Amino acid sequence: MTRHFGVLIPSTNTTVEIEYTRLLPPTLQAHVGRLGKGSGNTPFSPSRDEDVAYQSHLLGTAKVEVVALAQTSASLFDDDYDAKVNRLMSQGAGVPSMTSAEAIGRAVQALGATRIALVTPYSREVIERAKSYYESRYGLTVVAMEGFGATDAYAIGGLSADNATDAFARIDRPEIEVLVVPGGNFPTMPAITGWERRFGKPVVTTNQAALWGMLEVMQIPDPLPGLGRLLEQRPRAG
Repeated sequence: MTRHFGVLIPSTNTTVEIEYTRLLPPTLQAHVGRLGKGSGNTPFSPSRDEDVAYQSHLLGTAKVEVVALAQTSASLFDDDYDAKVNRLMSQGAGVPSMTSAEAIGRAVQALGATRIALVTPYSREVIERAKSYYESRYGLTVVAMEGFGATDAYAIGGLSADNATDAFARIDRPEIEVLVVPGGNFPTMPAITGWERRFGKPVVTTNQAALWGMLEVMQIPDPLPGLGRLLEQRPRAG
């Protein structure tokens, strides 16, 4: 039986659909809605609320079981954003929802870790906000962090996973328990298993964590090999 889930992405994202359609088994079907940019003054501002509401409604008509927003940076600029956008998504689709930023925090907790490193395409300002978000909301400690200074989604989508590999090599240290890679448009899922093998610790990325969170909501316990410990071992959310 095929199970259906919904994902909302910024209109500039060219990665989520590829990772979810090419890497998942045929029993899991992603349905995607695209969102226009809101009126914020940064390249990573939240998407338009009216788009979130409308696209969530359309995903609901596809009878998805859950909806996730794969735009981690959107959660970092407004303390109330997760609650607000979850309300819009759930009301629109009529199903549970989550943001990818929330999914990352919960995934790290499910892995039993508290000390993380952040490696992301984002600018210094955005990665500083990510540090504050995960430390204040999820009780995590950011031991190290590095960003690539990307200023727009197009630059992120064109990055190679080698950028993260090199960053991990520079900042890795024994006290880091999980390597976290925020950025839904950064192509990472095919590289996770190799990173974990090389650095000897779990890696959590935006699209991987969002998928893990949605599978939890859908109560699908089956492991997904080849996409990192989070999806292969399927630790339960607290």
